[in-house]
Amino acid sequence: MAANAAYPIIDADIHNEQEDRALLPYLPEPWRSRVAGSGIGYAMSGYWSPVGVMRKDALPPNGARAGSVPELIVEQLIEPFQVEAAVLTGVVYNISTTHDPDYAAAICSAYNDYVAHEWLGKHPSFKAAIAVSTLDPELAAREIDRLAGHPGFVEVIISSAARFPLGQRYYHPIYAACERAGLPLAVHPGAEGGGLSTAPTAAGYPSRYLEWHTNLSQMFMAHLVSFVCEGVFVKFPSLKLVLVEGGVAWLAPLLWRLDKNYKALRSTVPWLTRLPSEYVRDHCYLTTQPIEEPDNPQHLADLFNMMDAENMLLYSSDYPHWDFDAPDKILRKLKPEARRKVFYDNARQLYRLG
Repeated sequence: MAANAAYPIIDADIHNEQEDRALLPYLPEPWRSRVAGSGIGYAMSGYWSPVGVMRKDALPPNGARAGSVPELIVEQLIEPFQVEAAVLTGVVYNISTTHDPDYAAAICSAYNDYVAHEWLGKHPSFKAAIAVSTLDPELAAREIDRLAGHPGFVEVIISSAARFPLGQRYYHPIYAACERAGLPLAVHPGAEGGGLSTAPTAAGYPSRYLEWHTNLSQMFMAHLVSFVCEGVFVKFPSLKLVLVEGGVAWLAPLLWRLDKNYKALRSTVPWLTRLPSEYVRDHCYLTTQPIEEPDNPQHLADLFNMMDAENMLLYSSDYPHWDFDAPDKILRKLKPEARRKVFYDNARQLYRLG
């Protein structure tokens, strides 16, 4: 891969999958019988995509789910693109839109044990995110504490589909546990509008997948403003936040608006002692996929300059999804030193790899 031949790549978002029955050996009763009888039962958004969700070539020959065969991920992604570390994010975080907090916690714990035993040893590049449910933050914190120190887990992941903004104090036990463990927190979309979560847009429920998929950035804007204004980064000064698969180009104008409003309304958030944008730049990362693609590539480059992109972006492929971004096809206009930061250095430092 000539575009990146000078350095390897760290991929911050790879969706490993599993058949529901794969979790059965790691589930206690009564949850084992529930999954054996009716599957995990994610409460997804329900929007139909005419192109599906997965790359067609990522479907294993044995008919298993795309992303469920480690060897195929190695063949299609790790080896061709010199991926040194691949962060497995799974899809189990979507369990947070179901109704039973004990069941959701059990599913996450079983998934984490499954990944530890059946994925992390399959290839030296594989790292993983600890999946936790936001339905009971105390149970989530207990799960983080249980796996803290495991060398294969490099972050914690939760769903952006939630009942209320993620900065609120209800969720703080999760962030305290992340800080104790020295692990960044990743927030990922996928089930907005499903189950217990709020409507997927500020205006309510759209009609089509095109609208739903385009408007996912709204969720990230709301959650990020909540993280800042609720004082999460003041209360947890070493916490790092990774906004995964929510777009990038919206960040600069959002921070302009937030900084401007803060100057007049700072008395409502007395715990903030700096501009909101400064907290974001010190604590937050965004993954590249799905990168915006304006007709004029210079427009994206201009936005990158406005948001300090070279220090805030992490490359992600989103394998094996339909809108997969190959590392040799995106961000070609970045200068070589900035490109190395986005594709390697930023993630290496964040995940403490090497």
